[in-house]
Amino acid sequence: MQDKKRILFVDDEPRVLADLGLMLESVSYKWDVALAGSGEEALEVLRQSPFDVVVSDLRMPNMDGVQLLAEIEKRHPRIARVILSGQSDKAAVSTSIGSTHQFLAKPFDVERLMSAVGRACAMCNLMSNNAVRRLVSQMDAVPSLPLLYLEILDELESPMASMARVGSIISRDIGMTAKILHLVNSAFFGLPQRLSSPTLAAMLLGVDTIRAFLLSAHVFSEIETAKLREFQLDRLWNHSINTAVYAREIAKVERQNRKLIDEAFVAGLLHDVGKLSLVTKLPSDYRQVLDLILKENVTAYVAESEVFGTTHAEIGGYVLGLWGLSDSVVDAVRSHHCPMGNQNLESVPLMAVHVANVLEAQAHASDIARAISPIDSNYLAEIGKADRLSVWTEICCQVNQSGEQNE
Repeated sequence: MQDKKRILFVDDEPRVLADLGLMLESVSYKWDVALAGSGEEALEVLRQSPFDVVVSDLRMPNMDGVQLLAEIEKRHPRIARVILSGQSDKAAVSTSIGSTHQFLAKPFDVERLMSAVGRACAMCNLMSNNAVRRLVSQMDAVPSLPLLYLEILDELESPMASMARVGSIISRDIGMTAKILHLVNSAFFGLPQRLSSPTLAAMLLGVDTIRAFLLSAHVFSEIETAKLREFQLDRLWNHSINTAVYAREIAKVERQNRKLIDEAFVAGLLHDVGKLSLVTKLPSDYRQVLDLILKENVTAYVAESEVFGTTHAEIGGYVLGLWGLSDSVVDAVRSHHCPMGNQNLESVPLMAVHVANVLEAQAHASDIARAISPIDSNYLAEIGKADRLSVWTEICCQVNQSGEQNE
């Protein structure tokens, strides 16, 4: 029997804590719930006993929720961090995103609260390697390309700033796409369904929120390309963009709805976000991966498993899951190399990204002196799509020939 997850709720209002205690009695068989009336009390509780998730109110005296979660990030980095907020100033809330994995609006919907906490717990279960889980739990920013970051700031400073143009810029960057969707898909914005289009997200958030978000010191970090040249970050970037476009076209030719087409694009753009995180956070260790790839002629996926005990796919799925991206996107990122291991084999983004990732690598084989993971023919047969591979290959070849790079 799996151990119960331990959840700590923090709020300075006794009535809220009492209501929470009653509401969560129905899940006592799978969650061990504790309550704390202040940030200071919460830190003392955590000092005495381990927890998996902390859910904190934003506005509390002495130590507010943002300060508390920032302190928890330092002291207990593996704990998933969720904030509850009734604040109406979205721009102000966005600046706290660095120490927070997910946001929930107050007054909160209990089902949504349970879903968010359950998701955080499920993401924790994905990581068997505690050292890597501790690392990725501390990642408050996925590195963004500096030129695109400056491009967005320039657009926002313009008196004729266009959120459509901002969204277009965002859609070209892995880190910005991940964090913008993280923010807009939080319950704080109360959307009826998860948004997968960075352009629509930017238009919904507005200039002031985007500006506050971008200027938040702990959200974006610049890649020092001179120090990481051997990792071929330019190639990684181009591969991500191309895979996103390929995945989108595969979803289109399969006549999927706009939501699934957008999710296929976003999952394609973010599918190697775990690799980017490993390279920038653990460059020395990732050099061992590169050495193994060259020495043994194995794929990066295999080499990462040997060096880290996990892979960029699992790390990417873990981070994006904690940040609250849709299940379809998380599943596609986590399982894009091994789709048969996913519970939802019929997922369109998973199918599209698995195929697009391989077709893109094959189309640019001369750019990567390493082994390429094959398309899982058993998986395609299982979902009844084996006969579609030639169609998808032709579509992606056409995209490649046209040089299409944008949505």
